[in-house]
Amino acid sequence: MAGPQDRERVRELLDSVRAAGREALTAPEGRIVAEAYGIAVPGEELAQDIDEAVACADRLGGPVVLKIVSPDVPHKTDAGGVVVGVRGAPEVRAAFRRIIGNVRAYAPDARIDGVQVQQLVPPGQEVIIGAVTDPTFGKVVAFGLGGVLVEVLKDITFRLAPVTADEAKSMLDSIRAAEILRGVRGTPPVDRWALAEQIRRVSQLVADFPEIAEVDLNPVIASPDGAVAADIRILLATGTVVPRRTYGREEILVSMRRLMEPRSVAVIGASDEQGKIGNAVMRNLVDGGFSGEIHPVNPRAGGILGRKAYKSVTDVPGEVDVAVFAIPARFVASALEEVGRKGVPNAVLIPSGFAETGEQALQDELVAVAERYGVRLLGPNIYGYYSTWQHLCATFCTPYDVRGGVALTSQSGGIGMAVLGFARSTRTGVSAIVGLGNKADIDEDDLLTWFGEDPNTRCVAMHLEDLKDGRAFVAAARRTVPKKPVVVLKAGRTSAGARAAGSHTGALAGDDAVYDDILRQAGVIRAPGLNEMLEYARSLPVLPTPKGDNVVVITGAGGSGVLLSDALVDNGLALMEIPPDLDAAFRAFIPPFGAAGNPVDITGGEPPSTYEATIRLGMEDPRVHALVLGYWHTVVTPPMVFAELTARVVGEFRERGIVKPVVASLAGDIEVEEACAYLFERGVVAYPYTTEKPVAALGAKYRWARAAGLLT
Repeated sequence: MAGPQDRERVRELLDSVRAAGREALTAPEGRIVAEAYGIAVPGEELAQDIDEAVACADRLGGPVVLKIVSPDVPHKTDAGGVVVGVRGAPEVRAAFRRIIGNVRAYAPDARIDGVQVQQLVPPGQEVIIGAVTDPTFGKVVAFGLGGVLVEVLKDITFRLAPVTADEAKSMLDSIRAAEILRGVRGTPPVDRWALAEQIRRVSQLVADFPEIAEVDLNPVIASPDGAVAADIRILLATGTVVPRRTYGREEILVSMRRLMEPRSVAVIGASDEQGKIGNAVMRNLVDGGFSGEIHPVNPRAGGILGRKAYKSVTDVPGEVDVAVFAIPARFVASALEEVGRKGVPNAVLIPSGFAETGEQALQDELVAVAERYGVRLLGPNIYGYYSTWQHLCATFCTPYDVRGGVALTSQSGGIGMAVLGFARSTRTGVSAIVGLGNKADIDEDDLLTWFGEDPNTRCVAMHLEDLKDGRAFVAAARRTVPKKPVVVLKAGRTSAGARAAGSHTGALAGDDAVYDDILRQAGVIRAPGLNEMLEYARSLPVLPTPKGDNVVVITGAGGSGVLLSDALVDNGLALMEIPPDLDAAFRAFIPPFGAAGNPVDITGGEPPSTYEATIRLGMEDPRVHALVLGYWHTVVTPPMVFAELTARVVGEFRERGIVKPVVASLAGDIEVEEACAYLFERGVVAYPYTTEKPVAALGAKYRWARAAGLLT
């Protein structure tokens, strides 16, 4: 890796390029950077004329590649500035003339510094290694299949830079064509260590020099003997980035504790008039049973809902932990000044009419006031928030008081109400529901930092449209995931960020592709849709952590068994290979026309005793780590009979200390809905009319267990 002298050499080079007003390094300059960081490149020399090119080719020996060197021609191939496989003086001369002629025709005013003569790298697997500056996550390193089809295949994976050696190796296995690198159809495997080292060194380069916007090694020729970058392209950033204000972990925990566990709340804009937001917030706080102090603030009222009203928050006696704003947008900044002077640490801004309507300056004014006084802002443009263990309902929406272990956040008010409705209909116990809105200040990483430490929260689920600081979120997720699952629904699957990219890597780094890989790197479970996010949040705290990968399907219907098996594969799980003794044990309980193996098909006409015996067998055998049950509604074994026996058996084993995740798919008439609710309440994740949902929940639990280091 680059030492101090190597880094200083790169620093001087980059400074000279920027001083010259250039954004792109030439190929010879790129080689200097590569050599400083130990990035393997083929031998090459710069030729100013034809005779020098012939001499260079002769010194390098063997076939060579000729490439134009021009700061004004970023894509050499497009300009006809590359000729491959040139042998002997006559071919070198002809190739030199052709390149110069092509570039002159392509860009008549381009400055030409010469022609690069480069050793032709022996054949191998072409891959791409690169790095980009992502607006959310900062420096990101990329790896994928390379060459001329890189933007067609788009088989690429991303990680935060810099990466460790293990993270670099994981990238080799994260592309769809990973098997090619291991050797297929008689081709030998590539040197994985050399390839991973190239990735690691590129990631360190961009981490060391933030002014490098993009790096492109394409193609890198990977072979059993190493990995060599046949071409290197480096782009520098333009302009300066204004750093976002950040808070330390302890600062965040202190302010979030006062937000989520307040002793005193002031409602600015409180009202006695029904139909007004200030009235709804007051009623929810009072009727919800909040045990702390509630102070209405309204300059034109003496009292509201039986409580003394104050003309200003500065008149409220004692400390105030949270000020909830329920006034029009144009009055918020002046009221926030008073909140700041009072020393209130948190302001919950319900009003809309800020950045979401084009009033960015008005929102910026709020941020400036808040930063001046050290006030943290939640919102604006939100429905408020719920902190159920504090009996706190600081919102103008319907109240919710079912306490539990799920913390839910949403950037959208509409999604927030969907969260609320789902929680109510499924009786999901929540620790908090928080609206984030415009995220002028407090965002997901603040809340995740708090929920990670909150003893009342066992699972965190977040709907987001963007992340203001992806790295801060990843840091918070990495601290939280070992203790509890984090589920994210990221809205917006566009690749808008690729439009202005200046390299292959940049063009491939669409917003969603980067989010997907880096959220996975952080151990976050990404939900494909809103319903999945909510169902994962509901089911993950219910399911115990598996102790191994062996999953057994027990079903009363062969068709369900096939679909459940497909769902297992789709969710990264696999059917256990049933050992002969366990197979024989299952066969003892099922009819001759049933089928052992896996899935275990007990057939649909079997009595409750068959279901019970086979479930007991799966729970009892320590080689089985998880059970997937497929139930088919019959009069012989009605839905509630199946639900009761399943819950009883699972409960008995739980009391004996044998705890395994059990999920169930129930097919039948509407009675299966009640049976599923009964099972869910007793620790068996069950769904009617679907084979996909229960297995998806199990797959999410497995993904979290692996990310948390609880399952190898």
